[in-house]
Amino acid sequence: MNILIVGSGGREHTFAWKIKQSPLCKKLFVAPGNGGTEEIATNVPIQVTEFEKLGKFCLDNQVGLVLVGPEVPLVEGIVDYFRSTDSLKQIPVIGPSKEGAQLEGSKDFSKSFMVKYGIPTAASKTFTANELNRGLEYIETQSLPIVLKADGLAAGKGVIIAQSQDEAKTALREMLEDKKFGEASAKVVIEQYLDGVELSVFTISDGSTYKILPEAKDYKRIGEKDTGLNTGGMGAVSPVPFADKAFMEKVEKKVIIPTINGLKAEGIDYVGFIFFGLMNVNGEPFVIEYNARMGDPETEVVIPRIKNDFLEVLAKVAEKKLHQVNLEVSDQTATTVMLVAGGYPEDYEKGKVISGLDKVEEVLAFHAGTALKDNKMVTNGGRVIALTGLGSDIQEALAKSNKAAENIIWEKRYYRRDIGLDLLALIEK
Repeated sequence: MNILIVGSGGREHTFAWKIKQSPLCKKLFVAPGNGGTEEIATNVPIQVTEFEKLGKFCLDNQVGLVLVGPEVPLVEGIVDYFRSTDSLKQIPVIGPSKEGAQLEGSKDFSKSFMVKYGIPTAASKTFTANELNRGLEYIETQSLPIVLKADGLAAGKGVIIAQSQDEAKTALREMLEDKKFGEASAKVVIEQYLDGVELSVFTISDGSTYKILPEAKDYKRIGEKDTGLNTGGMGAVSPVPFADKAFMEKVEKKVIIPTINGLKAEGIDYVGFIFFGLMNVNGEPFVIEYNARMGDPETEVVIPRIKNDFLEVLAKVAEKKLHQVNLEVSDQTATTVMLVAGGYPEDYEKGKVISGLDKVEEVLAFHAGTALKDNKMVTNGGRVIALTGLGSDIQEALAKSNKAAENIIWEKRYYRRDIGLDLLALIEK
């Protein structure tokens, strides 16, 4: 079977690494891919929203399955394009339709969906620019801190946690009046702040049944001990110690099953991944957000723990036979440490030559923002390489990730050394 992965980040390199191991995989393509995928697959110079070109490529290269990594093509309707085009409808695409992708594409839609189907989440209200004064008045009735979320996709930057009412009011004006996040903040969700520990839970669904994948915890802040600006993710760990059997049973009963049933009730044939961004509040799961795809960098710790032939799992999803899969998960701990460009998440430079990749041992190096130029691997993004170590516990896995990080060098590269260490205190309790 010939496979096309759509995307260019660490998530897509991880998918490619895993799918490449399958005896079912004949040819593997990644569009547009990165320096890492170029070493194990064929990169295709087509952007993720060029649906017509992607469709033609699939026909010209006898592609038998398409796996969509990032959110933008899903929200913009890549699945709908394939399903509605006669020559393409026979090619299965792993990912939800545009309607299903609203779980991520619209915070207002997802909050309304959760309320409708009794899924635990923070109390909230949504406001538009015409309702600015009502929104300002609403802020005055809320306890601190206050969470403001742009309704649409904002590249992970559309969430503001305000520590004062004045800060919240200023943020609301910037989002609605000044269009700080463009059309993404044409609507703003003002939400109750939940105090707890975050984790990410993932499922894959064929539209009728689902499988729960390994959970993970990612680290968004640029600085150690979770300080500084938010990023796309500085690292991740899986499993999460507090996500024990009792807690995960609550997640499945109160969150996952009502979500799957709610999608069915809405008439949405949801095929693909659902990311549940959860907050553990005194042992109870609350949904902070949905994503319509796998998280990044969580994918880099989740996929290496899955023992199954991943392409076989995806094929069963496409055939709507996911119930036939017995998902096997390693009991090892995985940590990933993200090496980033100096200055990230603000201004940073590209094109820096990367050295030391040949010295990496005992870890998996997943490329996020790299490119091959003149036979040299160079930086081509803010988040550059994710280093995944596997061990019997967090300390052993992290030691491997950090040792590898020391050996990979380019000008001004930076990484956090404390990924997962905050969880050790929870283990000791």
